[in-house]
This record gives sequence, structure tokens and C-alpha cells, in this order.
Amino acid sequence: MITFSSLGLSNPILSNLQAEGYENPTPVQQQSIPIVLQGRDLLSCAQTGTGKTAAFGLPLLEMLSKGIIKNKGSIQSLILCPTRELAIQIHESLTAYGRNLNIKTCVIFGGVPQQKQERELSRGCDVLIATPGRLLDLIQQKIVRIDKIGYLVLDEADRMLDMGFLRDIKRILQEIPAQRQTLFFSATMPDDIRKLADSMLKNPAQVNVSPTSSTAEKINQTVFHVAKDNKKALLVELLNKHKDNSCLIFTRTKHGANRLVKDLMKSEITSEAIHGNKSQSARQKALSNFKSGKISVLIATDIAARGIDIDQLSLVINYELPNVPETYVHRIGRTGRAGSSGLAVSFCDHDEKIFLRDIEKLIKISIPAQTFGTMTAPVLKSPVVLAQSKTQNQPKSRNQHRNWRNKPSLQKAS
Repeated sequence: MITFSSLGLSNPILSNLQAEGYENPTPVQQQSIPIVLQGRDLLSCAQTGTGKTAAFGLPLLEMLSKGIIKNKGSIQSLILCPTRELAIQIHESLTAYGRNLNIKTCVIFGGVPQQKQERELSRGCDVLIATPGRLLDLIQQKIVRIDKIGYLVLDEADRMLDMGFLRDIKRILQEIPAQRQTLFFSATMPDDIRKLADSMLKNPAQVNVSPTSSTAEKINQTVFHVAKDNKKALLVELLNKHKDNSCLIFTRTKHGANRLVKDLMKSEITSEAIHGNKSQSARQKALSNFKSGKISVLIATDIAARGIDIDQLSLVINYELPNVPETYVHRIGRTGRAGSSGLAVSFCDHDEKIFLRDIEKLIKISIPAQTFGTMTAPVLKSPVVLAQSKTQNQPKSRNQHRNWRNKPSLQKAS
């Protein structure tokens, strides 16, 4: 059996891993850590929840602790990620992995006043974790310099492109040395992501721990065919059945998340929402309450699909199916993490059947359909048959499909 000690990590880091309850490395960690320690660039396609933070964080800390990365006193390593939540999560993980190593880790992100982050940076920083927008702001203000880094990580690269950060990434690349080690992590690898990777990496090793856009094997997936007007009643019934479990619910819009909190309150179910209109302090408070167990139900838009790392999250509910099939993979990846089992439940009304077909095509399985009490409509056709049929309300051509899925009421919102 492969152990962390067999991967070339030193005793202080091994002790920290043991204190954090880590036992054996995941496949992405087994393959990535030795490659990074060799100084090679890395291109990794691995689904969310497979342990990617440790895959790049542990060898980074190892090299810093041994002085392999030079320029002490300057920012030596930069980790870019798409969301505040993910940046905070990475910072917390690296702080735990690097305890007592005399390595300073800082995190910066937008949505909050920058003064506290400035003070933290002024005390010195070896590893900087940042979202692209805030990093560029501080670079332009000459508060941050990244011209001496030797180690660059892009985490959740596909999500950063989805959020429109490509131009920011290219501007950041102009500020850092051409001679560096670059690690590129993405849950999916479409053509635009691979093109970006090719422009950044030099003779990279490749790590693929699972097929592109696959879902974790230990996630039990099911879909309920239910009329839109019956979704709230079904949700209440489902939450009451699983009231001893933590549950993360995804909606497509910010307004929908807020409305659902109020609807659940009427049924005496306490929940909180996180989305892009919430302040950073409100989002962190809601996430903290969820992690600590003060609330067992958290409602989120897709801004949280890759930024929440919660041990033993047993249930994810897609109250509304995403209109981008890859997003489904990221949403349900919040459960079944690091080998644990989990349940992913999706609600599908008539207008969402086209999204369900796209999701099943992407993940290459037919999600089992279920009934729950009297709230769900009968399943008349299997997904395989539905994929071959056309209804009056569904598009008949690829262009019609594209226009239909992007109509304003169905557009992705964070």
C-alpha cells in the first residue's frame, strides 16, 4: 500500500498529516506529489473532491521547507483559484499541512476591504493564494509583486474560464517569470482549457485519475421527476426524512436561493443562503454555521460548487438542474469526497428534461429515476427513450437548443 512517507515527504509534514487524520494518499496525490517534487510541470484532470489541494500543496511545502524554491523574503509561490471560498479553503489546508515549518501563507480575494490583506502581506508571504481580480488590483497599486515566484498553480482552471477570468490570467502571466514550475488542475478538459494549458506548461507530466467529467463512484445519484409547483413540498419531505444529515441545496439564481430560505422557514426548517450578492462576512458566517452544525441546510448558487469542503457532507440536492452539464459534476462532487459515500438528488420538471439529457450524455450513465411519496409525477419514459424523442416545447436543432438553453430565465447566475 502506498503511504505518504513513501512519496518523499519529510517527517514534519508527515506528522502534520497524521494530526489532521490523513491516512493514505488518494490516487491524484499518489501520482502528482512525486512529479512535482521532481520539478516538472504538471497537467492534471481530476474531478472535484479527489484531494487536489494536498496534491499540489504538500510538495510545495516540502520544497519551500528545504529551500528548493529560492528568493526568500519575496512571494515565492502563487496559487490562483476562482472563488473566495476556495481560496480560504486552500489557505486553511496549507496552514494545517505546514504547521511549524516557518512558511508564511497569505490569502487575498475581493468582496472585502483590502486593508487587512495589505497588513498581512506586509508581514511577509511565501505562498500567496489569490483570486485573479483582487490580485491584479493589488499589483496595479504596487502592493504586491509576483516577479520572483518559482511556482505557479492554477486550481479549478475550467471554473476560472467559466467565470470570465481568462483575460485576468493572461495579464497575471505577464507579471511572473517565464522560468517557473507550473501546475495546472482542472476538473474538465475541454479544448479551450487544453489550449490555455499548452500555452503555460513546458513538457508537462499528465495525471488523469478518472475519465473527464465523471462523477465519484461512491455517490449514489437519483432524479425525481416532479412538477415545478411540487418541488417545495418534495424538498420539505426529503429534508425531514434526512433531518439528521447535513444537506447542500443548489439553486440556479440568487433570488431563488433567498426565496427558498424563506419557504423552508415556513416549514420550520432553518437554512441559510450563500451567493454572489451576499457580503463576504455573511457568506463566511453561513458556511461556518454549516460546517459547525449550527444549521444543517445550506442553499447555494454555483459560486459554491467548487469552494466548499465539508467532511461527511452526506446529501446534495439539485433543486434546479444546471443548464451547463459540467456544473452538475461539480455540484454533486461536494459529497462523496475522498472516498466517502454520498447521495446526490436532483429535481427535474418538464422544462429541465433537456438539461437532464445533457448531463447523462456527459457522465455516460442514466441516472436512476425515483418516486417520493405522492409529490412526483410518474416516470413515463426512461432517459434513453427520452433522448430519442422530441416534444413540442423542446428544440429540434442544435442552434435552437443553444438559444433555448440560454434564454434569460434559465441563464446561469452566481
